[in-house]
Amino acid sequence: MVFNSYTFIAFFILMLFLHNLPLSWTAKKINLLLGSYIFYAAWNPPFILLLWMSTVIDFYVGRALYTQNNPHKKRLLLVISLIGNLGMLCFFKYGTFLLDNFVVVTNVIGFDFHPAKPNIILPAGISFYTFTTLCYTIDMYKKRSEPVKSMLDFSLFVTFFPHLVAGPIVRPPQLVPQFESPRTASRKQMFDGLLLLSLGLFMKVVLADSMLSSTADSVFDSRDILPTLDAWIGVFAFSGQIFLDFAGYSTCAIGVALCLGFVLPQNFNYPYASIGFSDFWKRWHITLSSWLRDYLYIPLGGNRHGKIRTYFALMATMLLGGLWHGANWTFVAWGGLHGLYLWVERYLKDRRMALHIHKEPSDAAEVLRHPWIGFFYALLTFMLINITWVFFRSDTFGKSWQLLQSMFCIADAGKALLTTSAILKVIIIIPLIVIFHWFMRNTKVLDVAYKLTWFWLGMVWSVLILMLNWAQESGGSFIYFQF
Repeated sequence: MVFNSYTFIAFFILMLFLHNLPLSWTAKKINLLLGSYIFYAAWNPPFILLLWMSTVIDFYVGRALYTQNNPHKKRLLLVISLIGNLGMLCFFKYGTFLLDNFVVVTNVIGFDFHPAKPNIILPAGISFYTFTTLCYTIDMYKKRSEPVKSMLDFSLFVTFFPHLVAGPIVRPPQLVPQFESPRTASRKQMFDGLLLLSLGLFMKVVLADSMLSSTADSVFDSRDILPTLDAWIGVFAFSGQIFLDFAGYSTCAIGVALCLGFVLPQNFNYPYASIGFSDFWKRWHITLSSWLRDYLYIPLGGNRHGKIRTYFALMATMLLGGLWHGANWTFVAWGGLHGLYLWVERYLKDRRMALHIHKEPSDAAEVLRHPWIGFFYALLTFMLINITWVFFRSDTFGKSWQLLQSMFCIADAGKALLTTSAILKVIIIIPLIVIFHWFMRNTKVLDVAYKLTWFWLGMVWSVLILMLNWAQESGGSFIYFQF
């Protein structure tokens, strides 16, 4: 069940109706939990058992971790949790990938090993709910917060349907306290939630799917060396598509939760206005980047143990972050390229500090003093990020190299692939996204909405709904469901 379907609209209306009935708070939470399981079962019902098993194991292991004083037993409990969570993730998401690479290695060293291909189905959202439960047990191990008192509350925290399949990745202190007392949406929350839901669906269905996806697919699926213009247009199209698709989902998730009276953390903050790559990762997939920072980068040493350790932690975090996105070496390359960008940025920052030069233009005050310099750095960051999307979208390094050859005129190009209308769509939409991000980088869309008169807000909202109805047939599944 996806947000951009009539089935979800019917499901959502039913959940709103049940949530606003004069029932006890416990009954309402049970309704939300059962509804979340139904929402997840729409993909593949048997995988509910995995979700339930992960929930039960981490609830009891987390409680034991918090109360256990014996350090050896405590580490053993943590290992059990890690094996349970990461073991399932490795089997379902990386099982085929690991086997394929093992076969390659064994054949290289002289063994003729050709096992049957495993038929492993990837459970929807396993990467997201694994990170959700994993952060709970790690927090219990370090006693960062108190254990969840109720199995019902913990189960709902893990399976709450707005964030279950593709985030935002929530942590216990962000959501569990909201289950402790009765909640229904205020009039303002309902209004804000429906507006965000409409906006998110518009981003996904109208812009990502109807306007950009076919152009990106044509370029990335081509087997030929393309003209430079076609190659760049295809990469720009995917750059816009993946942002509008994933940020659209996150906006929908936040809006749906708000309609029920719950607040989810922000997941995107106009990333294509980022000035540098550390700024990008503070604005793109915020809940994942903060998770990687707190549970991977800092434990690896962060910036507390010298420059070499910092550079190692940066690259290791980005490589594993790339692998989290998919079982393919191209995702690792995508993460490694971001790690390299962060290395260069870190090196230049250290050089400036060593030479006692003023802060780089990514500093907010510097940007306000010299906005055009800041915008130039944002454009440079955006262009370099587009190069990384080549590896993210391509299935193989061969396709990545072929597209890079087309982009940088390294090989002789073939015939033009894209139509004039496809090129015009991208030329209009992508610059508008970048400019919009730049002017909105320090504000929120709801703040802008409240500055409009009721007439103009109603006009804009009506246009969103009309265009959604027009483009609904072109809507597909969200990209990040596969991760």
